Amino acid sequence: MKNLIKIGGGVALCLAFAGASAAADFQESMSKCLTKHANTRDAAVVMLECNAEAGKLSGCKVLEDSKAGKGFDKAALCVADALPMGSKTGVVKVPMRFPGGA
Repeated sequence: MKNLIKIGGGVALCLAFAGASAAADFQESMSKCLTKHANTRDAAVVMLECNAEAGKLSGCKVLEDSKAGKGFDKAALCVADALPMGSKTGVVKVPMRFPGGA
């Protein structure tokens, strides 16, 4: 389940700077969130808009969900709680791609 979610754009860079331990913890959180809320065999794309502050995301809302009603919105919001943001602050858009096939 290592490749359950691929984060696009600048969010992927945040993981690169987060360090190996934080990245492993984040990968585990991604797997748990997807398994809990959505079907891991389905593919979906979700766009969130969140507030970034103090290395964390808060106040996230779903802007787009390619598989509305299938739980990917909840999985993305769950993942956002664990996503390390480094020193980024302000309103950010967070694209998440769930590739399916697991």
